[in-house]
Amino acid sequence: MADPASREPRGSKRRKRSRRHNPDGTMTLIEHIYEFRRRLAYALLFVALGGVLGFIWFGTRVGPIPSLGDLMTGPYCSLPPAPHGVRAEFPGQPCSLLQTKPGEAFMIQLKVGIAAGMVLLAPGWLYQIWAFIAPGLYSKERKYALTFVMCASVLFAAGAVLAYVVIPGALRFLIGGFGGGQFTAALAGGEYLSFLLALLLIFGVSFELPLLVVMLNRVGVLKYAQLKKWRRYIIFALFVFAAFATPGNDPFSMLALAGALTVLCEMAIQIARLHDRKLERQRKAEGLDQLADDEAAPFDYTPSTVDEEPPPAKPAAGRTDDIT
Repeated sequence: MADPASREPRGSKRRKRSRRHNPDGTMTLIEHIYEFRRRLAYALLFVALGGVLGFIWFGTRVGPIPSLGDLMTGPYCSLPPAPHGVRAEFPGQPCSLLQTKPGEAFMIQLKVGIAAGMVLLAPGWLYQIWAFIAPGLYSKERKYALTFVMCASVLFAAGAVLAYVVIPGALRFLIGGFGGGQFTAALAGGEYLSFLLALLLIFGVSFELPLLVVMLNRVGVLKYAQLKKWRRYIIFALFVFAAFATPGNDPFSMLALAGALTVLCEMAIQIARLHDRKLERQRKAEGLDQLADDEAAPFDYTPSTVDEEPPPAKPAAGRTDDIT
């Protein structure tokens, strides 16, 4: 027997997904599953389209923008060539990676293309995720969520850019810093790609840690007083984390990651200080600090709709015994 929801007119389903006709996003369980399936399909479509664009970009230069393959091999090609350097060169190919098994070049191009395509079309598939969860949030919560996503995207991109900048120095140290000139570097494409992507991913994800500190402070889990007390231990922990997280264990990437995280963490601590000061002023203005232990807080418990922000708390007009 067919599901009754499947026999609904198409316009009715569209109205349920529309915020104007359905502002609180109310749906049955099966309708939520259908909506999740639809959003997931659109998100995967954006990922697939981005993978096609990245696959084409791998070997194609777009105006002043170099090809994705040139960007990937750029840190390796910055090494000085043999015989006075460490990078091997082959006839007709001044800078190239080794393909050690059949199909390895195709798989590298596919993996790098998909990764680059996901970054290029990130607004498309991120919007599908946002469109699924947004109907259940207050307008103020939606504003905070959008700010969080934008800051997270910027921090991840900044971490990846910093990793790309320090990779040449890391390669020079790891390849040319040892061996006394007895070795020549001819890196396999798969191993080099794994090292490159791991460093980009680690730097990008690590740059989200200060944002996590800010969010925990916003929800009241971490206070500025605690962060100030733990500052030295946090910095020490960041350097230990950087030493273990960087795949090459070279001083360049380790110090770059630890130094950047220390600066970002200090910025997060100062943001927490300003936020806690603002909350303290609000509590004093509302008279919450002067309430006795047996006195009820002056909160307004009137229900609000999803699109409405909760009404502000009213100042205490007098003592009210909450023991009845």
